[in-house]
Amino acid sequence: MTETLAHIATRFSCRKFSDTPITPERLRSIAEAGLRAPSAHNRQPWRFIVVADKEAIEHIDATGMALLKESDEAAHGRMMDRGGKLLYNAVAMIIIAAEKLDAPFPVAMDIGIAASTMTLAAASLGINSCIVGVPKIAFKSGELVDKYIPEGFEFGVGVLLGYAEEPGTPHEVDSTKITYM
Repeated sequence: MTETLAHIATRFSCRKFSDTPITPERLRSIAEAGLRAPSAHNRQPWRFIVVADKEAIEHIDATGMALLKESDEAAHGRMMDRGGKLLYNAVAMIIIAAEKLDAPFPVAMDIGIAASTMTLAAASLGINSCIVGVPKIAFKSGELVDKYIPEGFEFGVGVLLGYAEEPGTPHEVDSTKITYM
């Protein structure tokens, strides 16, 4: 098994991060890996916003949790069961802002590929991650959009980064979901 395949086989979605910081150089390496992700027609319909300030992350988290409680009590309850944090105490978050395009380009697919590329880069550096979509609720409008989301873009997905508080296990693989022809 190659080193890359080993990272793919062992990475997991971390939902309990320690408070150990990530160096700026490593954050830069992860974000730059996302720039290398392929996209339809090489449009690169994204902007990456690296947030590594703990107070900013806590503010995004609290805003999202409050809005989630207002709009979807069941989802809010599930998040409370997982520790009451939308961002799982991550020490860094890369917001992948998606370009608002009228053209039929698959922006969601492109940002998903970029997020996946970042998580594999993080794994190669010994950094845990979790791709999250639910923080979108915090970026529907208001001061968070004005502060973090560039004009002509919207929140696409987030990549949470940090070191796991405890080891995690990858999800189970169901090889019956592959058909060979």
